Amino acid sequence: MKNILNRLINQESISSEEAKDVLVNISKGNYNQSQIASFLTVYMMRSITIEELSGFRDALLELCIPVSLDDYNTIDLCGTGGDGKDTFNISTLASFITAGAGISVTKHGNYGVSSTCGSSNVMEFLGVKFSNDINFLKRCLDDAGICVLHAPLFHPAMKNVAPIRRELGVKTFFNMLGPMVNPAFPKNQLVGVFSLELLRLYSYLYQNTDKNYSIVHALDGYDEISLTGPAKVIKNNSEQIIDASTFNIDTLKQEQIHGGNSVESSAKIFTHILQGQGTDAQNHVACANAALAISTINNTSIADSFQTAKDSLFSGKAFKSFKTLVALSQNA
Repeated sequence: MKNILNRLINQESISSEEAKDVLVNISKGNYNQSQIASFLTVYMMRSITIEELSGFRDALLELCIPVSLDDYNTIDLCGTGGDGKDTFNISTLASFITAGAGISVTKHGNYGVSSTCGSSNVMEFLGVKFSNDINFLKRCLDDAGICVLHAPLFHPAMKNVAPIRRELGVKTFFNMLGPMVNPAFPKNQLVGVFSLELLRLYSYLYQNTDKNYSIVHALDGYDEISLTGPAKVIKNNSEQIIDASTFNIDTLKQEQIHGGNSVESSAKIFTHILQGQGTDAQNHVACANAALAISTINNTSIADSFQTAKDSLFSGKAFKSFKTLVALSQNA
């Protein structure tokens, strides 16, 4: 590690194989906490290369506990986080709206590190059980249309990193990796990223896979469609700019999509929206992101998909999907 750190501090980059080896060695407990923290810190101060990012991704995929859900044509809606915007749990809400629209969702998530309340925080608070049992996950997909893949259950090799990330409390390159290392290897993905640079890196890496994908970055900094301004979306064979006018609605102000300041208040916002009691702004931004997921997997227009998402939310289908998942968790 000392040699790697010296090279990185001298503004050198490492190969994909070296990057992969570092994460494998971290998983084996070969480095102390100070070395790991230093390694993470370097990447807060310099850009990551495509080779480094692909090496980190390959290591986590090789080390993960895979789960085979190939019988289902699923999609994952997952953002990198790390945008510092403290929104409510938009991609998680969009996941249930997507499931309510009849699309199978394998939702990869984790506890919040650089935000108040991550996807796993709010779902755990509301009674969702985290499991890596294949039969339970299939039952969730069959009955609720969605299963939750809580990252620590599938990436045990990263237990040496988790406490350091919590103590640092800021985004690290692990934020960049989260969406790329879903242990179900879904064929469809909606990925939100926190910077234009990462949008470029992701699009390069994803074009060399067999995935059907949409990668989104809001130009004012969000890792999702925020409706506060334009967002760039890169798909397999196209690029486009999306904003509020795409959905024939008004542009939002940032404070309209702000989240809670605790897990409890975030969960309250979450359930209010799912029960159809959200503000227009909250409903619109959740449905806009679900619409992008729906259009990605169904190859439909974003406008038609927005209507499908609203139907899922306001008919109660999205909330039914959530209630079913909670009920399955309690009976597991």
